Amino acid sequence: MSDGLVRILHGNTFVVSDTRGDIEASADDPTGLFSFDTRFLSRWVLTVGGERLTALSTDDLQYFETRFFLVPGTGTVYVNATLTVIRRRAVDDGFREQLTLLNHDGSPVELTVRVDADSDFADLFEVKDAMAKKGTRTTRVEDGRLVMAYERGTFQRTTTVSSTKPARADEQGLEFTVRIEPHGSWDTELHVVPTLLGPGGRRLLPDTPVATGRWQDMEDDLERWLAAAPRLVCDSDSLRATYRRSLVDLAALRFTPMIAGSRSLPAAGLPWFMTMFGRDSILTSLQALPFTPELAATTLRVLGDWQGTRVDDFRDEDPGRILHEMRYGELTAFEERPHSPYYGSADATPLYVVLLDEYERWTGDDELVRGFEPEARAALRWIDTYADLQGNGYVAYQRRNEQTGLENQCWKDSWDSISYHDGRLPGFPRATCELQGYAYDAKVRGARLARQFWGDPGYADELEAQAEDLKRRFNRDFWVEDGQYYALALDADGARVDALSSNIGHLLWSGIVDDDRAAAIADHLLGPRLFSGWGVRTLAEGEARYNPIGYHVGTVWPFDNSFIAWGLRRYGFKTEAARVAAGILDAADYFAGRLPEAFGGYDRDLTKYPVQYPTACSPQAWSTGAPLLFLRTLLGLDPMGEHLLVDPAVPVDIGVVELLDIPGRWGRIDAFGRGLVDVGRWP
Repeated sequence: MSDGLVRILHGNTFVVSDTRGDIEASADDPTGLFSFDTRFLSRWVLTVGGERLTALSTDDLQYFETRFFLVPGTGTVYVNATLTVIRRRAVDDGFREQLTLLNHDGSPVELTVRVDADSDFADLFEVKDAMAKKGTRTTRVEDGRLVMAYERGTFQRTTTVSSTKPARADEQGLEFTVRIEPHGSWDTELHVVPTLLGPGGRRLLPDTPVATGRWQDMEDDLERWLAAAPRLVCDSDSLRATYRRSLVDLAALRFTPMIAGSRSLPAAGLPWFMTMFGRDSILTSLQALPFTPELAATTLRVLGDWQGTRVDDFRDEDPGRILHEMRYGELTAFEERPHSPYYGSADATPLYVVLLDEYERWTGDDELVRGFEPEARAALRWIDTYADLQGNGYVAYQRRNEQTGLENQCWKDSWDSISYHDGRLPGFPRATCELQGYAYDAKVRGARLARQFWGDPGYADELEAQAEDLKRRFNRDFWVEDGQYYALALDADGARVDALSSNIGHLLWSGIVDDDRAAAIADHLLGPRLFSGWGVRTLAEGEARYNPIGYHVGTVWPFDNSFIAWGLRRYGFKTEAARVAAGILDAADYFAGRLPEAFGGYDRDLTKYPVQYPTACSPQAWSTGAPLLFLRTLLGLDPMGEHLLVDPAVPVDIGVVELLDIPGRWGRIDAFGRGLVDVGRWP
């Protein structure tokens, strides 16, 4: 499945083009060269002999590199093309494009080769919302280079285009006059370099020169990344391919924020979310913990360093609150958007404590746990002090920035994601059910950290008592008796928002569900209203707002399903967990191993393949992490002190699974499983 776009990325920079390698961005089009939330190229069109090119094929060499095979014109079945054009493009701090022309004719050929270039310097929010610019754009030719610039006060951005072969540069691009001998070739390398300037023309990033050797450096870095991860040996070719795709995409999404020094953590997803997100980085780090624990360490450090310290209504900031999103574009710089950073997330803060504890359980890194004790305590205080907006002891949210803040501050953050069974939308504050599960889990885990590492058993006792009380009240107040499930939320009056949703699976993961109710929750999750055969829908069929291609109201999210499966295993539902995993992993085959952000929630008996969601991010961090968490769940991996517990429940169709050299406090260890679980068959 493909949307006809080609994406390559590295670190903070990515390029989205058509299958020819051309960029022709409109106001709300996500194509272009982007870096630090600014589009540095909005036009990049190659012509040869005055003709546009036709794509023959595209080779995705690596996540940071691709190659386009092209011919001039459209051609016919009666006329063979006599010229091949190859564009080999690699992304680093900008991008480099090696342009090669091959003459297949017995006569020499003389051609004009031209690259038209332009930049609108659009902020990523402007691209999404089709907004106009407020600053001044200029274009000039300087020493054979094309220099495009944008300035608004102290906010300055430039894009410089140059070539290794002499070119005629004008304000629209670069042009070459080329003669190619019979069966000969011609090539040049085009360099596109973005520059970020601050007050006084100060560079905000080091001026990194373009170097061809960086291609090999990036390939070596990827090989080291893959070699450090556990090795998967299994009977299923598709699972092996999906596993490798996940590891490669996680490498691609490694993001080095300006605030993080040289350390990287997972960016949320391409194209809209290539930046640091609290919730997304935490959940992806949890998924990837048994495979690449260093992502979790960096996530904890960076999010802890930028934890909220004050009450700031513009940014929805509170003391102890973990950020939601960090941006670097023009609208943020001029405080037309609050993302510097923005704190409008109600779940990232308890999840921070969950990740801190889970990280120590896997790695034994008690130094980090002790070092970030103040941050963890502040996060736990936030739950009780600032998140209890209704005064009933539950985590709730209501934005204070009414202009640009998020209405829904849970993971289902679209406007219509939280509704009653009849489709009405509740008022604010809203206390969604999974937030209470996260808060419960954070208190339980915080108690363990306080007792074992912070030397404060009294605080541990206090947290355990709070967790026990929260669980008791939650099972009383959120339970929908006539449906035998937990309400999606409590509204501003404390009444149940009674839609049936996938959120109940997160409750199993957190452990807040009473044991005698877990079977009913599992039945709903695997029942026909929620389970499509490909995965668990975000909202149950039959709810008034159900839409199989609605963003949070009926689509299937791989990340969501990975935590649901983990929760099912926690309560002993091994077969059900395996069935959820099998459905999503089957779907991965139809996306070439790369699970998108979401896909359609249609019943599997209606479609032979999962239906693509039109604007899904791909790759997307927590979808990339989903196969990793499924592997952990299917093999039943769980740290027990200095040992790793392995309790496999693998679907029959997957066969034998061996995960070798799993890193952790035990050093490296192997896990094995055999496909013995019958998860049923679909048409």
